[in-house]
Amino acid sequence: MPSDTTPADGNAETAPADTTAAHHASEAQRLERIAVQYPADSEQVLLQAAAHRELAGERPRASAIYDRLLAGAPENPLLIKALKASNLWEYGHEAEARAVIDGIRAAAPRDAAPWEIIGETLESHDELQAAHDCFTAGATFLIESLTDGDDVPYEAGLLLAGRHRVRRLLGNPHDEWDALADTVHPGDIPLDELHDPKRLWALGSDNPAELRAEIARLRAELGERRAALSRPFPVAVLHWPEAELAELLAAYPALTSEYPSHAQHLAGIETSLRDLASSGIQHFGIVTATFPSYEAFAAAEQTAPETPALLPEYATSLAARGRAKPWPPRRNAECWCGSKTPYKDCHGKTPA
Repeated sequence: MPSDTTPADGNAETAPADTTAAHHASEAQRLERIAVQYPADSEQVLLQAAAHRELAGERPRASAIYDRLLAGAPENPLLIKALKASNLWEYGHEAEARAVIDGIRAAAPRDAAPWEIIGETLESHDELQAAHDCFTAGATFLIESLTDGDDVPYEAGLLLAGRHRVRRLLGNPHDEWDALADTVHPGDIPLDELHDPKRLWALGSDNPAELRAEIARLRAELGERRAALSRPFPVAVLHWPEAELAELLAAYPALTSEYPSHAQHLAGIETSLRDLASSGIQHFGIVTATFPSYEAFAAAEQTAPETPALLPEYATSLAARGRAKPWPPRRNAECWCGSKTPYKDCHGKTPA
């Protein structure tokens, strides 16, 4: 595997996470400092900081971060508003949260994240019909934009799963989208089992077989949730555009051993990602490198730029700053390599 492919935390093995409030508060402070150092990436970094403030129980401080972002010119204001609404409701500001949610629904965002967040917020507060309507609206925008042969994107699958879950709670009969949700669901246990309201009754059973079955269901659901929360990308792969790679190798010829040619570099990215996908790992991202950015990173790390071990650290830093794009693209979307060719006709071709 290329040396510029790395887990987003930079470690081969993930240590147990510290989930204490003090840890989350400390992590929020660290991210807020990073946002100052990298103003171009401050929106993504501050959103992570706000999430840690929430986990630390510092919900007013999280709201302050959301307000700070909204006061500027954020790239995705509706996502930030959705996160703010969810946070507000959790510490007693229900009326304000409802008003924000109503505004998001009226704006009808075309991306999945705001719909998923407000849908889950409403669901968690037993507003099941409203949650159903949110999941349905978001899924409609994503699915209706697909053309024949397109796979259902990951984000649409999350909305369909949420919709399936609240429909089960509402006692609604299955429809076509419920069937589609189960089809795109990646887990081994069908959604009907995961979302069965009666399964909670099994927790009070004294039958060991029933308890073991419930533990298996809960583990599957937890795994699905962890996979969603691990986004954007637990694995980041570094992509050098041709001109940037030429500049890198002209300045640091020692790195030619890492990048014999641009064509081999691009082929290696696709091969590595396919190998990782076949091994069961999910959610990959490709981060695009630039020569000035790499040199600046090397200077900040006080490491010689020709050091191969610095490449995965650079990939990690870009991913942590929200620079990763998901792989694989839709079949008809432009290829990740920058060729302007549809992915299915470029690096997405099935190997002969």
